[in-house]
Amino acid sequence: MKAILTTLCLLALTILSPAAFAWQQAPQPTPAVAPATPAAQPAQPLLTHVNRELPAWLRFSGEYRMRLEGVDGAGFRPDSKDAYVLSRVRINMRVSPTYWMRFMFQGQDAQSFWRNQKPDAPPFEDTMDIRQAYVEFGKAEAPMVLLRVGRQELFFGEQRLIGHLNWTNTARSFDAARMTVQKGNYKVDLFAASVVNAREGTANKSSGGNDIHGAYGSITKLVPNATIEPYAFWRLARGTRTETGLPGKTDRRVYGGRFAGKLPANFDYSIEAVGQTGSVGTDTIRASASHATLGYTVASLKKKPRVVLEYNYASGDETPGDGRQQTFDQLYPTGHDKLGLSDQVGWKNIHDLRAGVEFKPTAKLTSALFYHSWWLASPKDALYNAAGAPIVRVAAGTAGRHVGQEASIQMTYAVNATTSIGAGYANIFPGTFLKNATPGKQYRLPYLMLTHSF
Repeated sequence: MKAILTTLCLLALTILSPAAFAWQQAPQPTPAVAPATPAAQPAQPLLTHVNRELPAWLRFSGEYRMRLEGVDGAGFRPDSKDAYVLSRVRINMRVSPTYWMRFMFQGQDAQSFWRNQKPDAPPFEDTMDIRQAYVEFGKAEAPMVLLRVGRQELFFGEQRLIGHLNWTNTARSFDAARMTVQKGNYKVDLFAASVVNAREGTANKSSGGNDIHGAYGSITKLVPNATIEPYAFWRLARGTRTETGLPGKTDRRVYGGRFAGKLPANFDYSIEAVGQTGSVGTDTIRASASHATLGYTVASLKKKPRVVLEYNYASGDETPGDGRQQTFDQLYPTGHDKLGLSDQVGWKNIHDLRAGVEFKPTAKLTSALFYHSWWLASPKDALYNAAGAPIVRVAAGTAGRHVGQEASIQMTYAVNATTSIGAGYANIFPGTFLKNATPGKQYRLPYLMLTHSF
């Protein structure tokens, strides 16, 4: 009952917020001649009215998101259906005592209702906790040097390796120190971070033994209409194991770059390549991954649809147990919808072909239709999901390579400046590997989502 009342109250807030402060206005006498009807005012976040009464150095904002999800075929097994609601509230406070220093705090309450699996835990549920709390030094407008220390989001490029994972109910943050240096067309981010582990029922904190350090660069205008982003990351972790099961410390070095831009004749592109070396105990690391997208906007059509072709690859372990770890580590990505809307395939041990179209049927409605086909890079390694966790493995490599195919559709409608409604559906059709390694049930994921800024 509490969950239902909470959801109904927040929905009422969503609908009524543009007029939530109308009661504060005293009624005006009716004029002798009615004035012209004023133009409709755009919707404003609810807390905008509060901020007008506060000093300029103090600002509040917030967001409420609710998503109804249904899952059919979890684990590619029959009789494995579930349907539940994910609810998330964020409250932000920004304090700016001077032009060169700012404090940012974000509290987040994530709840899940009616899931079959109990008790609820991250990434579905995490009762009110501090998601971000940092201090930032540097001029806010076009800074040359910006330093941010504390709990914060980290995201770079297309977030294929480091991202905030905002799709999940709890999302991701890091305890980190980050310095951004920018001069003209050149920028570099230097950071040292430890991922925050969300824990239901107790305060979230980083483990202290799972750290990542890195440098992420950005160069514009060196190539016309393009951005070049070289990067290097260094991941250190304790409590990991070698291929033979012995404990060992992970020392993983990651080198890569992203190259994205626009071409003549309405074409656009994005290319990323990554290599990994280092060690896990006595094992050596040799892994790689790549991504390439080519887009074309059909400018001759009224809605200007964009057609997309894409290929993704991540290495897998060809000979498990030989002391050479070849499975690509996708680090801390925003993996949602990178290799499929269903999130059942991650950037590990995979070949992925993707094709689709993006278009806007109306000014407020955006739509996307996509198709994926997947093959294992190594049939002796596992199929991994978007979180990087193994779903199924056939160590002998006898189940085949073709994982399956996915068809998906997504739509987002902007109700106004503060509210949007999204919906989507994904269907996985199992291929040879899934039919041999699992019961082979089709996986289906429909969702309906409401997002409201206040």
